[in-house]
Amino acid sequence: MLLWTLVFALCVPLAFTANARTLLVYGDSLSAGYGLPRDQAWANLLAERLKQQQIDYTVANASISGETTLGGLRRINNTLAQHKPAIVLLALGANDGLRGQSIETMQKNLEAIINACLKAKSQVVLIGMRIPPNYGSTYTHKFHAMYGELAQRYKLPLVPFLLDGFAQNPEWFQADGIHPAIRAQPAMLETVWKTLAPLLAAKNKKMN
Repeated sequence: MLLWTLVFALCVPLAFTANARTLLVYGDSLSAGYGLPRDQAWANLLAERLKQQQIDYTVANASISGETTLGGLRRINNTLAQHKPAIVLLALGANDGLRGQSIETMQKNLEAIINACLKAKSQVVLIGMRIPPNYGSTYTHKFHAMYGELAQRYKLPLVPFLLDGFAQNPEWFQADGIHPAIRAQPAMLETVWKTLAPLLAAKNKKMN
């Protein structure tokens, strides 16, 4: 019961206006705000920015701590049906990489998620990740390159690295050394915003 309550809380909109389109954040603990006050997570900061700039989108955060690309694939159709998002910020793969999962399998899972979103008429913004070189430089390089290859193949806007600018700074992480601290959340928002803002502007121009 507690698990489903948590999932429901993560999936509810973070901001709401009567005619707003939905922007879905679909990731793992890095986007769910693990270990943080909920209003301090970057997805919530995104909702606040949209509100402040009077951009007519509501943010729904369907990120779950510990999520993998396979888990994301299993629930994507239900999530799309629930929220009917205009835009999906897809931020999965970190847990696969940290566990040394097959990059080929991870890529197939992400492709299936992307195709499900496109079939549902949702624009996908792909958010890339990097991982420590625990499994060797070849694996590490292929892992990160996968995001660029998928973005190119499907012509998707790409955020190259969610933790850009602070990944090497332990002071920006919680005690576990994995999850970004409160001070990192605005930086994560800015990293996503660089790619998202032009897309929102183009969509707004097209509608007008």
